[in-house]
Formats: sequence, C-alpha cells, structure tokens
Amino acid sequence: MLNSISSLDRTDIAILRVLQAEGRISNVELSDRVHLSPPATLARVRRLEEEGYISGYAAMLNREKLGHDNLALIEIALELHQHERIAEVLDRLVAMPEVLECYHVTGEYDYMIKVSTVNNRALDHFIATRLIPLPGIARIHTSIVLKALKQTTQLDLPEP
Repeated sequence: MLNSISSLDRTDIAILRVLQAEGRISNVELSDRVHLSPPATLARVRRLEEEGYISGYAAMLNREKLGHDNLALIEIALELHQHERIAEVLDRLVAMPEVLECYHVTGEYDYMIKVSTVNNRALDHFIATRLIPLPGIARIHTSIVLKALKQTTQLDLPEP
C-alpha cells in the first residue's frame, strides 16, 4: 500500500524539504531547522525512511567534470508485447551503466531512457552494439541534450 502525504504532519514535511535540499545536513542542524530535539528528529527521519518516504541518499555528480559530455534521451518501441520478452529487454536495459533512468511511457514509444556517454562516438557505439541488438526492439529515436535548463531531484512539497 502506498503511503500518502496526507499522513504526514508539518514537521515531517519540513524534514523532507530540508533533507531533499541538503542531504548531508547533520541531525543537530536538522533538528534546529525543524524545531525538535535531535533524538526526536532522528526518530522521525528513521520512520520516514522505514515508511519509504525517503528512498536513499546520494551525491549528485557533475557529468561534464567527470568526462561525460553527452546526454541523450532515447525512445524505444518494442516489436512484441509479450511479457517474457519485455522483462528480458528491461532487465538488460536497466543493467547497462550508461542508462541513468528508464521510464515506461505512453505515446508512440514504449520506453524512454536517459543515457550518459563521454561523447557522440560513444553514444553511437552504445546504440549500435548495446541497444539495436536487444531482442524485440522495433524502433529507436534518439535526442541529444544540447543544454540542461533545469535539473533537480527535489519534489514540490507543500509548505509545512
């Protein structure tokens, strides 16, 4: 059963707002920001993690600084919609380190993936040797990202 934001109080929402903006904040500083004692704050954070409101913590890396100058959005249409074939394709797609995100979408294509490579040559190699050979792929459409205008992982939460 999915949890609902309506089951969260103002303090829970305040904690989530701070953590999604500043994941490395200390518990003491977080407790000051949400006006709770450190033990009470830690208990709430642990509960939010256990209930699945917080699914993890990660450092956001700078792709370009790490040599990944190419970002592409690739739409994939499958030939067959047989459950076993789809599962096989998806398992292989999500296992590829170049694939940052994978979505099942509506419209002309079945899936959209976000792919990071070092350059266009690496992207071409990825498509030719990794995507096209996948069984059941009917069509692939690639869009290269020229400039990211907004990138965030922060959800729009109500004011606490």
